[in-house]
Amino acid sequence: MAEKNKSGEEPIIIKKYANRRLYNTQSSSYITLDDLARMVRTGVDFQVLDAKTGADITHAILTQIIMEEEASGEQMLPISFLRQLIAMYGNSMQAMMPPYLEAAMANFQTNQSALQEAFQSNMGADALSKMAESNMAMFNAAASAFMPGAATAPAPTAAPAEDTDDIDTLRKQMAEMQRKLDKLGK
Repeated sequence: MAEKNKSGEEPIIIKKYANRRLYNTQSSSYITLDDLARMVRTGVDFQVLDAKTGADITHAILTQIIMEEEASGEQMLPISFLRQLIAMYGNSMQAMMPPYLEAAMANFQTNQSALQEAFQSNMGADALSKMAESNMAMFNAAASAFMPGAATAPAPTAAPAEDTDDIDTLRKQMAEMQRKLDKLGK
């Protein structure tokens, strides 16, 4: 059964046929993976169903879009992240990763407007570096909680005195995230 999106409307149903063609039932037209990627970027909710069986294959199609984006453009997913992600498959804590990754992405999206403001005020590289360090620290903390002894990124160099408050704030956020992960693991 399709879930309603935020506006209360049913998601658009896309049918995938055996010949690998995708059919948008709302517009009554065939579409491509690029069209689906544009729909995601503009916030259009959709669900992809196998035309023959009716099975929901949205996850597989979204994964396919990511693979094509990674192969054809500038790669966004670092090799170290992919290795750590693959290592989580089959791990006893595998079920913990989806909510953690969703929370990390939500955190990133929340910080996105601050990041854009930082770029506009010529602090972009420094702000991006801090955000990348924060996100990597969150991922490494989760990876070490799920897989003791997992490889971690090298420790950042000593921070200037004016960054101490930012680091303390990040440490508090990491401790709170760890408490939440510990609760979920019980």
